[in-house]
Amino acid sequence: MNPQTLRYYERRGLLAPPHRSTSGHRQYPAEALARLRFIKRAQALGFTLDETEELLHLADGGPPACDAARALAAARLADIEARLADLTRMRDSLSGLVTRCELPSVDQACTLLHVLREQAGESS
Repeated sequence: MNPQTLRYYERRGLLAPPHRSTSGHRQYPAEALARLRFIKRAQALGFTLDETEELLHLADGGPPACDAARALAAARLADIEARLADLTRMRDSLSGLVTRCELPSVDQACTLLHVLREQAGESS
């Protein structure tokens, strides 16, 4: 992880400011590594830094914290499912357009560009 990211996490309060050596170098404790792994895992699951910060605060709690974490995860899951649906629609549309491009064209016009113009409301 690059130093700018670590400093950014410190400024945001995601990481505690580390102790410094006599030469001024930052010395992170082992807990910082565990915390960084938590942050990176949450990001890999699609959580924003704000949500990750909230998850970090919840990590030390009991059952109410679990309920809050579950609610955050459910909201993130719903967002991902909506984005997947959008991506699936985009893939299907593009796949159809690519297939149309492979068909012989009578007038040398690009079928894909014609369809895009048509769907945008332009006349050719």
